[in-house]
Amino acid sequence: MIKKQNLWQLYRSKPLVFRIGIAFILGSIAGLIFGEKINFIAPLGSLFIKLLKMIIIPIVFLTLVGAMRRLTPSKLGLVGIQTVALYLITTAIAIIIGLITANLISPGIGLELPLSAEIMSKDAPSLTNVLLGIVPQNPVQALAEGNVLQTIFVAIVFGLALAVLQETAAGDIKAGISSIFNIVEAGTEAMFKIVWGVMEFGVLGVFALMASVFAETGLQALLPFAKLIFSLLLAVIIQISITYLLVIVVGFLKQRPLAFVSGVKDAMLTALSIRSSSGTLPVSMANAEDNLQIDEEIYSFTLPLGATINMDGTAMYQGVAAVFAANLIGQTLTLSQQLTIIITAVLASIGTAGVPGSGLIMLTMVLTQLGLPLSVVGFVAGIDPILDRLRTINNVTGDLAVTALVAKWNDTIDFTKGSWSTRKK
Repeated sequence: MIKKQNLWQLYRSKPLVFRIGIAFILGSIAGLIFGEKINFIAPLGSLFIKLLKMIIIPIVFLTLVGAMRRLTPSKLGLVGIQTVALYLITTAIAIIIGLITANLISPGIGLELPLSAEIMSKDAPSLTNVLLGIVPQNPVQALAEGNVLQTIFVAIVFGLALAVLQETAAGDIKAGISSIFNIVEAGTEAMFKIVWGVMEFGVLGVFALMASVFAETGLQALLPFAKLIFSLLLAVIIQISITYLLVIVVGFLKQRPLAFVSGVKDAMLTALSIRSSSGTLPVSMANAEDNLQIDEEIYSFTLPLGATINMDGTAMYQGVAAVFAANLIGQTLTLSQQLTIIITAVLASIGTAGVPGSGLIMLTMVLTQLGLPLSVVGFVAGIDPILDRLRTINNVTGDLAVTALVAKWNDTIDFTKGSWSTRKK
């Protein structure tokens, strides 16, 4: 009994991502060894997919409504508007880069989903219908039917209305709105617990999904996963090199890229190590003040906000993974579908950054909106520790680049000191 308890404690002591990664490897090996005999555990993978679908709408609605509390007009001001606009623009650019890279490399080609995997195919809407379809005729129906894009719209509008009214209202109405936000925050925390439970079960779910895949396809499944990692890596390199260094640092700041990289390298390395934008925040702030010479009044606002709503790397990953999912079922994403990815990921990035496993949660939203197989979430969960490091280093670098640009626009950065003053020898 004591030995069993020790084994259980040893299992629980390992990080969840580590356990899912081990499940990915063991499931793949089991599929190769036992072949189609292992398919009796396929229902565990299907259950994992159903649990992911279950949490999508509550997570979207609660986190976005709660996020609007932080984006009230009085808190934003000129600096806030500049920061939010830049974050949303760089996020959109990141998704476009991810889509272009994935379309060129075509991850997923050569890997077919097992017959037990759930495929939700639907006709691609036109570009006009995508834009008009953002606004629901019936908000309750949008939530009930699981329309992610319409739910995002409803949550943002409702949350903003509450936030604006809270600043102008008084008495019972003001207290009532505070109570609503408190309920939303409590609901969000409850959903975090549910997400944690789903991801705990995901250890079994990923094992079952990978066993089914490798039982059907054999070793040829390895190449598509390698191409998926390479697609995201290339997209991150392009985003950092062109968007942050060339456009922002050289184009707007009129500074040397190496000076910026030298100033933020500690934050980048920390992000690569711990895979958390929020966890990297103290290092990012120290780099902003000591190396980039940015005033505290700017970075104390822009960096925490960026850790919450700026998800360039995560949003980029949605584009890459969506192409991967489409290739698995032999589909080509249309222009309207790719626009849907951009809109969904940009809007969802406002509220889902603080969610544990946010990359996988956002991927579930995007795939649901496009009608693509949610089995992909289970497939990529095993290699997510690698993908997450790439996403996080992109997110943190973007936070600091935008912060430097906002600081310049508001004359709160000193280019004569810190890493900016370093000269090549």
